[in-house]
Order: sequence, then structure tokens, then C-alpha cells
Amino acid sequence: MEISALIISIIALVIAFLAYHKAGGIVGLKKQTEVLTNVGDTIVKASDSLRDKTANILDKMEGAVRATEEDKGKQKAKKEQETV
Repeated sequence: MEISALIISIIALVIAFLAYHKAGGIVGLKKQTEVLTNVGDTIVKASDSLRDKTANILDKMEGAVRATEEDKGKQKAKKEQETV
């Protein structure tokens, strides 16, 4: 009984080894690692670009809001001077 279990396990190891090599083996793993690294780098670059664009838009919005507040302040000052 133990011998038949040993033979079956050895056959399973051989089949697994053949399947591993047919799937690409270590070369396939290296290629997949390289592809995933490239994808990761692309995502990092895209997120950096998006972050920069968002920062620029927020700066423009801040400038517009501050300009509007300054204009309101100037108009209020003019009205106060006219009433005095």
C-alpha cells in the first residue's frame, strides 16, 4: 500500500514538473514579473500626472476665489466711502 502511494506521488510530481515547464517555467515568471513591473510604473506615472493636474486646477480655483473676495472687499470699501 505504501509503495503504491509513493509511486502515485512520484507520478504526480513528474506531471506537475512537466506542466510547470510547459507553462513557461522560470522564464515565464520573469516575463510576468517584468510586465507587472512595467504596469506598476505606468500607474505611478499616471497618478503623478493626475496629482499634478489636480494641484494646478486647485491653484487656479484658489486664485479665482481670492480674486472674487478681493473684488467684493474693494466694492464694499467704495460703498462705505461713498456713504461717508
